[in-house]
Amino acid sequence: MRPSEVPFEAPLTDLRRRIEELESYPEGSGRSKEIARLKEKLERDTVEVYGNLTRWERTLVARHSDRPHTLDYVEHLMSDWIEIHGDRAYADDPAIVAGIASFMGRPVAIVGHEKGRGTKERIERNFGQARPEGYRKALRLLKLAERFKMPVLCLVDTPGAYPGLGAEQRGQAEAIARNLLEMATLRTPIVVTITGEGGSGGALGIAMGDRVFMLEYSVYSVISPEGCAAILWKDQDKKEVAADALRLTAPDIFELGVVDAVIPEPAGGAHANRSETIQNVGGTIAAALAEVEALPIDKLLDQRYRRFRKLGFLIEG
Repeated sequence: MRPSEVPFEAPLTDLRRRIEELESYPEGSGRSKEIARLKEKLERDTVEVYGNLTRWERTLVARHSDRPHTLDYVEHLMSDWIEIHGDRAYADDPAIVAGIASFMGRPVAIVGHEKGRGTKERIERNFGQARPEGYRKALRLLKLAERFKMPVLCLVDTPGAYPGLGAEQRGQAEAIARNLLEMATLRTPIVVTITGEGGSGGALGIAMGDRVFMLEYSVYSVISPEGCAAILWKDQDKKEVAADALRLTAPDIFELGVVDAVIPEPAGGAHANRSETIQNVGGTIAAALAEVEALPIDKLLDQRYRRFRKLGFLIEG
């Protein structure tokens, strides 16, 4: 998804283009003043546009191709990155990256979806839609982290697990369910951040943690708005209605108590300023790690269990 594909961003994109064009010109009468005026207008219009987004428009922002991906966070927040490949059973899945790195002086295990950039890489990484071998690779890293007492950082950004025939034949549902079972009792801290799309079981397969965060314009839902609309109304044009019904935005999910906090994004979304977004996420993760690493592991596991048990409840009439 390119900026021009987000309809409500068209006026902002035009302003940015005009500013870039003026900045390429030689110094001249009134140039600097006009650039300053346009930048002020861009900042003002951005705040206005992004302050009034519908749930469907927030979904488009969550899908923006220029948002930071897992490897961007690794590059800018981590050092000594060592990636692992393969599930030691079938194959490697580029839709999920997993490895070990140093984060603020401590060793950590990192697992996250990777959508890729550019057509070739996005196809290679299957647009972030993981297959069973991806979840089994993630589990391989999780067990390694447990063995060496490393905290786990999970970065979630997927439209959902890949629904293809081969994935189903190789046990897609079992692979996700196995991860949920293992993560529920994994004896090491887990911090999860939804950075873009949190799509259904594809997201949940690496999203069970002691602290769970969402970026401001990310989404988290059992199904995409298009899929929901197709099932309930047999009409994908009802996707905006479905987005409202799903209550899938970060403020919605926080209100429901599913996540611990919403991480602010820069004006105009994460894609407008990747560096600031990455630093915001890094600061939030660092604070969370300080909390969870201070707890005895048995207490941490008890809190993790209670956290997910309380998400659903039954009202008897």
